Amino acid sequence: MRTPHCVLGGIVKPDARDRLIEGTRELLWERGYIGTSPTAILARSGVGQGSMYHHFAGKPDLALAAEQRSAELMQQQIADAFALEGTAFERISGYLGRERDVLRGCSVGRLTADPDIMADEKLRAPVRETFEVLHENLQRTIAEGVAAGEFADGLDADEIASTIAAVIQGGYALARAAQAVEPFDRAVRGVLSLLRASART
Repeated sequence: MRTPHCVLGGIVKPDARDRLIEGTRELLWERGYIGTSPTAILARSGVGQGSMYHHFAGKPDLALAAEQRSAELMQQQIADAFALEGTAFERISGYLGRERDVLRGCSVGRLTADPDIMADEKLRAPVRETFEVLHENLQRTIAEGVAAGEFADGLDADEIASTIAAVIQGGYALARAAQAVEPFDRAVRGVLSLLRASART
């Protein structure tokens, strides 16, 4: 995804629309929809009110663009992780173990706790689609592991994919409650141990 820029005095800067999207994306991640006021968006993005309403019809329109940006970034991270070489277990382990800001949580997953976003089908769509992408990649990888003899025949790829996704999001919640990374890491180690236990000898 290319970020539009403008050149001012020899300095390359993101354009106003992109700064509005990035500012809103960060605020949604930190404060949720209600806490992301137009005033806060303008302060975070460093653009004027006229620019905001030139590029977007209003807050819902801008919030949707910001959500779509977060969804695109996360979906690309998922695709990249599962496209790597290695066994099914190695790819799953690599995705679970990738670098994350655990205490900040998932930029997409945290939106599921926002009632205003969940109540609006358009605002909820990027969240739903991102989890569908994660589920599809996990399910396919687990099925490949079963087919290759890496995992036991009886392993249900669909159910295990849902379990792993739930462990990730639940791990974020446990870590934030404890204000420590260890609960997330422990949850990841636990689900990987279960996968190892299901492996054929």
